[in-house]
Amino acid sequence: GKGCVFSYDPVGSYQRETYRACGSASAIIQPLLDNQIGYKNQANVKPAPLTRERAKTMVRDIFASASERDIYTGDEVEISLIDASGIETHRFPSERIREDIGCV
Repeated sequence: GKGCVFSYDPVGSYQRETYRACGSASAIIQPLLDNQIGYKNQANVKPAPLTRERAKTMVRDIFASASERDIYTGDEVEISLIDASGIETHRFPSERIREDIGCV
């Protein structure tokens, strides 16, 4: 099958999407997802399939950046990779994220 998420707007309408950010940092995160996953606002770039490892790394890094700008984002990101074989969950405390990407 093809993965998706469903998003809701303030009046209760919903739609099926490939990716979506919501919450207090959504205004920070959504443009990054649009650019990196949706390939929006990029010239002469051929879209490539998103691997599990790239998705995990991208989400971790985006949340590390968002947590620096939005105090409500929290101190840990939990990423669940879901496919036909099951659910694989990874937790990254914000301090570990910053160490992993060299921001400490």
